[in-house]
Amino acid sequence: MAALLSEGQVRAGWRDYLELTKPKVVVLMLITSLVGMFLATRAGVPWTVLLFGNLGIGCCAGAAAAVNHVVDRRIDALMARTHKRPLAEGRVAPLPALLFALLLALVGMALLLAFTNPLTAWLTLASLLGYAVIYTGFLKRATPQNIVIGGLAGAAPPLLGWVAVSGHLSAEPLLLVLIIFAWTPPHFWALAIHRKAEYAKADIPMLPVTHGEHYTKVHILLYTCALLAVSLLPFAIHMSGPLYLACAVLLGLRFLQWAWVLYRGVRPHAAIKTFKYSVWYLFLLFIALLVDHYLLLNL
Repeated sequence: MAALLSEGQVRAGWRDYLELTKPKVVVLMLITSLVGMFLATRAGVPWTVLLFGNLGIGCCAGAAAAVNHVVDRRIDALMARTHKRPLAEGRVAPLPALLFALLLALVGMALLLAFTNPLTAWLTLASLLGYAVIYTGFLKRATPQNIVIGGLAGAAPPLLGWVAVSGHLSAEPLLLVLIIFAWTPPHFWALAIHRKAEYAKADIPMLPVTHGEHYTKVHILLYTCALLAVSLLPFAIHMSGPLYLACAVLLGLRFLQWAWVLYRGVRPHAAIKTFKYSVWYLFLLFIALLVDHYLLLNL
């Protein structure tokens, strides 16, 4: 037993713990957090807030992801997409992973309290608990609307970035949250269609499993239409200018085209291609917000 434990400890390296944080997801979240910070001010963002604020948000997001790995380790072992994750393969044990998550959360909260403001810290903690406890621990297994309800936690980063700089809530960052909230269902349901058999095997009630692919495709199309409409609101409230409007329309129409292609079933692998485009969509949309913001400042 001791030999087996020792072998497991040797096999678990820093890359395994890095993987627990879902770094690619966290990077996309931090991009939206950065944009939220820069949009919150007409002056420059203090370097301490820029560096330590995003580091704190990233640590808390990584902590939530690590808890997700622990809770979902048996499900992950059944799915081709996740069966090589550290806990699924046994390279990291649940207790060390939870301790790692706790350490990340404590470091993240300490950074936010020290270098931003209490409101940012408590909103970040609420987001962490929303994803790690409410979504991962309950909603994911309880309802096919898990992504819709749980998506609010994942939509928080631009709000957190905004509040880290401004110190208060306002309509603009809530609108950024609404954009990601509307983006989340078509993003994840496209992946769920592609991985439908695996979710069914793992007994996860994703929408394609419980209601079928056609029903899911209809809802992806409807949510993408809603997303296109919501993405125009920053221009409507004079938060952004014509450059953002043009980008939002073009990116949104392309997303809508992919949703239509998926609905029609006229191309092979349309689901995974829609999923991949959705990632680029969110990244480019927020970059367009940022570029437009500085263009407006220079006019």
